[in-house]
Amino acid sequence: MSLFSDYFIENGKGTLHEIHSCPELIECIRRVGFLPLLESGIRSYSAEALMAEECRYTVFPDGSWEWPLWQWKGSVIKEGGCVYGKFFAGKAGFISRKWWPDFINWRRSQVPAPEEGTIEDAILATLREQGSFITRELRAACGFTGKNMRSKFDGYITRLQMACRIVTEDFVYPVDKHGREYGFGWALLTTPEELLGIEACECPHTPEESYRLMFNHLHQLLPQATEKQIQKLLK
Repeated sequence: MSLFSDYFIENGKGTLHEIHSCPELIECIRRVGFLPLLESGIRSYSAEALMAEECRYTVFPDGSWEWPLWQWKGSVIKEGGCVYGKFFAGKAGFISRKWWPDFINWRRSQVPAPEEGTIEDAILATLREQGSFITRELRAACGFTGKNMRSKFDGYITRLQMACRIVTEDFVYPVDKHGREYGFGWALLTTPEELLGIEACECPHTPEESYRLMFNHLHQLLPQATEKQIQKLLK
């Protein structure tokens, strides 16, 4: 059994290497390189699928809830040095620092930088001026304040994340009168250059070499996945 695929091969009693803590999740991301947060379309391949029973989403009789995986996201980014965003077919996931240069190299080769004067260009310029922005504050700063503007703006942000132009720096939570954080939190957005530095976003490979390296890695990591499923993750 390989160093990577043992995380995702199922046996009769469930998945191997169940995750019980945030440090274990960080170690998993470092080892596997690419990890969708929720269901990915490939059996067992997500952080959610690897969570131990006590770390899954739980609703209590009083209506409150607990979801350790969701609450760990910010710590994984800050303490694990991972990159987080909507990278996989518009769905959120983690990428290790080791694989980030190849991933950004490939994705940006497929989606050129927004042309000057476009909405995407204006969003990036606004974000760069501030350094980082909570999603709703960035939306307001860019003038998306009218009716039905939230979903339209979110579409632009998702496309910019898929193109590796925007990533999530952290999550910000509202605080109740007792000083306790609550809710699902707001994404604090930034650029990868701002978060990691320019050098961490540079790659010595051609885009095609980066794609082949990532494809081969995922093929080894996910023996249960088809070629088409792996291509969907990377494209």
